[in-house]
Amino acid sequence: MAYGILFPGQGSQTIGMGEEVFSLNPALGDRASEILGFDLVELCLRGTDDELTRTENAQPALFVVAYGTWLAFAEAVDTPPAGAAGHSLGEYTALTAAGALDFDTALRLVRERGKAMAAAAQENPSAMAALLGADADLAEQICEDRRNSGGELWVANLNAPGQTVVAGSTSDIDWLVAGARELGVRRAIPLKVAGAFHSPLMAPAIDILAPHLEAAALSDPDFPVWANVDAVPASDVADALRRQVTGTVRFAESLAAMYEAGITTFVHVGPGDVTAGMVKRSVPEAAMAVVSAPGDLDELPDL
Repeated sequence: MAYGILFPGQGSQTIGMGEEVFSLNPALGDRASEILGFDLVELCLRGTDDELTRTENAQPALFVVAYGTWLAFAEAVDTPPAGAAGHSLGEYTALTAAGALDFDTALRLVRERGKAMAAAAQENPSAMAALLGADADLAEQICEDRRNSGGELWVANLNAPGQTVVAGSTSDIDWLVAGARELGVRRAIPLKVAGAFHSPLMAPAIDILAPHLEAAALSDPDFPVWANVDAVPASDVADALRRQVTGTVRFAESLAAMYEAGITTFVHVGPGDVTAGMVKRSVPEAAMAVVSAPGDLDELPDL
């Protein structure tokens, strides 16, 4: 049985996450705090929601906790995965798990990515919304029509059938939320995020992040990692991560491609369980397990 690993992205953060990880592996929390220049363990365990939710904090925090959970998973499971994918930020975790990036390098990149995306969001007031009752084609058409009328609206995430997220200027998201029914969408729900991630409005972030990606030491991954932007195993890791900042996250396509490649069981590794729902909608034939924290390994089926 071939299995694949899935890592969560921003939005899965919660106060208290990582308690087991930092208890089992205190050196990981110490090293992360040293690299980041602040006490990451304190933030995760006893910070405030507002502080943890800030893009520049949420991204490194989720990366470290998910990677620490992966280390516990890898120690407990003898068979290596046949592949991996990560949702947005989670792609960095997947690449680190696969050995394409070392932990220190990846954490520094994630920190720069979070800061760059936060700065871009501040420069261009923007937002995101989830569309209910709209397939990908309808979402693409709505966004294209709005841009043709002078607006700024793009499909940002194709998470699963019936789970599409769009991104754009604040005024365009307000327009979409107010007029969703007239556009054929059952409902458009504004998301609690700081900006229009995975859209051209994040272009300023690429200018900041690209030099760091070019300077990073990269290796061939030990197992394939499906890239968000192409839904195929990444061949040029730095390019895939660069394009991901403004490109659509094609997670549903990645899951389908992994299943086609023979991966019939998926394991969510890291806080929350968001990718489990995406698997159920995208590849309902596949088996699914969730390891949100190391303690969940006791319930893990044989792999």
